[in-house]
Amino acid sequence: MAHEIDYELHGNSMQYVEVQLDPGESVIAEAGMMMYMTDGIEFESRMGDGTESGVVGALFGAAKRLLTNESLFMTHFTNAGRGKQRVAFASPYPGQIVPIDLGETGGEIICQKDAFLCAAMGTELSIAFSKRLGAGFFGGEGFILQRLRGDGKVFVHAGGTILEQELEGSRLRVDTGCIVAFEAGVDYDIQLAGGLKSMLFGGEGLFLATLQGRGRVWLQSLPFARLADRILDNAIHLKRAAKS
Repeated sequence: MAHEIDYELHGNSMQYVEVQLDPGESVIAEAGMMMYMTDGIEFESRMGDGTESGVVGALFGAAKRLLTNESLFMTHFTNAGRGKQRVAFASPYPGQIVPIDLGETGGEIICQKDAFLCAAMGTELSIAFSKRLGAGFFGGEGFILQRLRGDGKVFVHAGGTILEQELEGSRLRVDTGCIVAFEAGVDYDIQLAGGLKSMLFGGEGLFLATLQGRGRVWLQSLPFARLADRILDNAIHLKRAAKS
């Protein structure tokens, strides 16, 4: 059972989430995401999310996190004081934070490997291999996705504006980098974007993600990779202009 935490989202396009903890409650977060905390909060860096059993389990969990290019350690924040205490976490780039109650999703969601921000203690983080080889090689987020399991609240972050879409057996074709998370009832695959002319000159890339099934899907309007590419292109143009 995950700890029952309260929270409040602040801001619009550059959000942070403030988590309120009762005495003894804890929240886990990616290293370096903490914004501030009150005096009664104690924190500790540990291998894994705290659901592993023993040293071997913690080491195995840390090894899995290496596959997603995340830190070996996660930070555990606990209310060791009296009364309610607060700790806040902020996104690493402009965008929004999506609160998700795993108890309302069947106990599991799949998300892109760097979307996780923080979660109630008792949430299990693991890797999720794509079911199809094509989705792994061409899916934009790589062969490995992240699986979040439990019955508590989790928070994922994404770039730009968030769109929550409900699929009821329908199919949705999406730019591969725009996927943030989806429920376990949604099937994820990769297909060619169209004809040869469209793939080469359409500007949408060679492949599109196909999401089909039943469940919710969360999409982002501005993937960080797209933002980084545009900044890099502008920097190169400015450098060439300065030389000329």
